[in-house]
Amino acid sequence: MDRSEIESLARRGDFNGAPLHASLEETHISWILLGAGCAFKIKKPVRLSFLDFSQASQRRQACQKELRLNRRFSPIYQQVLPVRERNGQFSIGGAKGRIVDYAVVMRRLAASKKMDAMLSADKVSAAHIAFLALEIAFMHSRSRVIAKPFNLAELARTFDDLGGMTSFASVQLGQRYGDLIGRAKSFNAACLSRYGGRINERVGLGYRRDVHGDLHCGNIFLYKKPVLFDCLEYNDTFRQIDVIDELAFLCMDMESYGKQAFSEIFLSTYCDYFPCFQIPEDSLVFIYYKCLRANIRAKVFAIAAESATDENARQVALAKCRKYLDLMESYIDLIAEK
Repeated sequence: MDRSEIESLARRGDFNGAPLHASLEETHISWILLGAGCAFKIKKPVRLSFLDFSQASQRRQACQKELRLNRRFSPIYQQVLPVRERNGQFSIGGAKGRIVDYAVVMRRLAASKKMDAMLSADKVSAAHIAFLALEIAFMHSRSRVIAKPFNLAELARTFDDLGGMTSFASVQLGQRYGDLIGRAKSFNAACLSRYGGRINERVGLGYRRDVHGDLHCGNIFLYKKPVLFDCLEYNDTFRQIDVIDELAFLCMDMESYGKQAFSEIFLSTYCDYFPCFQIPEDSLVFIYYKCLRANIRAKVFAIAAESATDENARQVALAKCRKYLDLMESYIDLIAEK
């Protein structure tokens, strides 16, 4: 399906015979339709370096995999249904019309309960964080162990990919940020030389697991029992990571909101249930992963700023890019002090 067809489905389509009347959101790889009680995710027909959704059969398989993987820990995932077209009218489910695509059907939860929205509104409590830590620790403790060692050269390339934004950062953010990216590449080489052995020792200890893979504040609802959603299904390598890498992403994200205390409460509570720091060096590996995650977020927003179609959106993306680069620098400085 293309954008115009998705818009037609949202405005005039139906779900199992009832009018849909959905609002439309999107990511770089999916459209999300928000109906009255359900949400629907439809993959975009894109081919990128890390995924291929160009054929409907590939999108169907990706939807089925997303359903299976998220059902490991999320109660909101319901089913995969075909999207059909008949005489210019689109529908999700039903038996009439030709199949043009596939949708993951989810129970819709309140947007006000998303963790990122609650953090922005200063509505998150220490109790929320403790319950979340226990939920994630329980999920990790049950996750499948992956015995395959990490490819450290690939890890290095992922970190150093930010180097392609050096000129952009120097011009748009100032020379200090261009210099910082150069410093970060040197830091990355030194860290992997120093801690690469321990990173793979941890694989042998059972800490590389098939987990969520994209666990940030925008993928969590903070009900009394927290709800995780939207795990990373399209690339197994990105999802099969050390549990402290997953923790690092979420802690880094909380710290990006200025919530260092929440990050500390989260980590302490998690480790009471599922201890995953065995020796002092593991804490340094954890900081390295936080640095990597801030690095990746900075690049995401640099790309968003480059592709922005209006000045306000560009300035918002630049501000976020700067914030994550500053956070990355703080982690570099923290390890340098050790």
